Amino acid sequence: MPQDYAAAVIWFRKAAEQGHAFAQSNLGVLYRDGRGVTQDFANAMIWFRKAADQGDAIAQYLLGDLYAKGMGVPQNYAEAMIWFRKAAEQGHRVAKLYLGVIYAEGRGVMQDYVLAHMWFNLSAEQGEQKAATALELAERRMTPAQIAEAQKLAREWKAAKQPSH
Repeated sequence: MPQDYAAAVIWFRKAAEQGHAFAQSNLGVLYRDGRGVTQDFANAMIWFRKAADQGDAIAQYLLGDLYAKGMGVPQNYAEAMIWFRKAAEQGHRVAKLYLGVIYAEGRGVMQDYVLAHMWFNLSAEQGEQKAATALELAERRMTPAQIAEAQKLAREWKAAKQPSH
């Protein structure tokens, strides 16, 4: 069956207007990509924000991505980091990768290979291959003590995220 993005927009909008985060996030993707509607980053931002404010990790990641890339908003790494961190807190592996990239490249923050390594490590542990590659590259620029510190931070972060019994 062929994909009908115009119909998807209609149905996602109906659900999105009722407050369904999944529909809001998907409607945002359709606006971002111009599928079934004219590409409109401002509308994408509105729908991602509605879903992100409800705790939708995918929408939080997508909102961070718009800020990181300056799509529909001025590029703002500090704002991107807020949304990537919210998504990462919920286990979004690509958000963790992007946090690592921001720290490794010093985009809007002081360059910090220890924090970059921590985020790459956490993302790679979830199977994100790009993070595994980035982890190897980061380690080439780090001392053994820095690597040990990054690994310790990753362990502590994971321990803090474990449900208490």
